[in-house]
Amino acid sequence: MDMDEHREEGLNASVYAELRRRLMTGRMTPGFELSTRSIAAELGVSQTPVRDALSRLAAEGAVSIRSKRRVRVPAMTQERFDDLLGCRLVLEPEAAIVALPYLTAKHVEALRAADAALDKAIVDDDAEAYMSANYQFHFVLYSAAPRPALLQLIETVWIQFGPFMRVVHGRVGNENLYDNHKAAIEAIIAKDAGALREAITRDIADGMDLIKRTGLVAVMGGVAD
Repeated sequence: MDMDEHREEGLNASVYAELRRRLMTGRMTPGFELSTRSIAAELGVSQTPVRDALSRLAAEGAVSIRSKRRVRVPAMTQERFDDLLGCRLVLEPEAAIVALPYLTAKHVEALRAADAALDKAIVDDDAEAYMSANYQFHFVLYSAAPRPALLQLIETVWIQFGPFMRVVHGRVGNENLYDNHKAAIEAIIAKDAGALREAITRDIADGMDLIKRTGLVAVMGGVAD
C-alpha cells in the first residue's frame, strides 16, 4: 500500500468513526436526514469518504439509504426495540464481567468522572452532555478488556439505539432512577463480579422500563423511514 492509499484508508476510518460516535451519543435522532455534502463540508473532507462511511453504517442497520440524496436515521419500532434490548442485556453485562480483572484505579477515576458529568447533565437538563457522559461511562468500562470483537458488537447495537435514547432523554427529562453507575463502581472496587453484572443489567433494564412506561416506542414507530 502506497502513502496515498494509506492516507485515504485512514481518512475513511476517521470519518466512519466520527459518524458512529455521533449516532452512539444521540447527536442524530430518528428521522434525521444526513447530507453527504454538509457532513463533508463540516469535517473538511470530500464526499467520497462520507459516502463510504454511510454505506458501512447502512450495512450495520444504523442508517437507511433511500437514494443518493436520501440518507436517514431509521425510526424505532417495537420489534426493533425488543431485539436491541435483548442484545444489550446479553452483551453488556458479560462485557463488564470480562473487563473486571483489567480495571485499574485510573479506570475507576474515569468512571467516576463520567458519572459526575452525567449527574450534572441531569441537573442542567443537557441531553447532549447526558448522552456523551453515559456513552463515556459504558465504554470506559467495556473497552478495558482485550475483547475487540465483543466491543464491536456492543457498538453496533449502540449506533442503532443511541439516536432513540437521545429522544427519550429529551422527553422524560431527569426522572429519578436508582444510580446503577455508582453501584457498578462500588462493585468494581470490591471486585464483585455478581454485583457488577447486576448493576449493569439493572442500568439497562431501568432505562428500558422507563421507555416502555412513556410509550415512546409506539410514538417513534410513527416516524417514516
